[in-house]
Amino acid sequence: MKVTLKPEQEQFIQSQIERGIFANPEQAIEAALRLLEEQSISYEQWLEETRAEVEVGLTQLKQGQKFPLEVAFEQLQQKLDKLREGQ
Repeated sequence: MKVTLKPEQEQFIQSQIERGIFANPEQAIEAALRLLEEQSISYEQWLEETRAEVEVGLTQLKQGQKFPLEVAFEQLQQKLDKLREGQ
């Protein structure tokens, strides 16, 4: 497979090589692909957990259990804040 990079992408990779972060373009591409794979795995895990939580919530609703909307929004905000801190 051949990949063509945009000039700014090539410049970025070259700057990383000049800074000593990578020895060659292949190392930079390998690192980028590892990060992409980690991100994909993390997203899939998040999606699976979220689906499970939604199922629990739907089951609770069907059983007549209710959850205050304000509390739900607060918990979501806390989760978003934690995610932002991790970036």
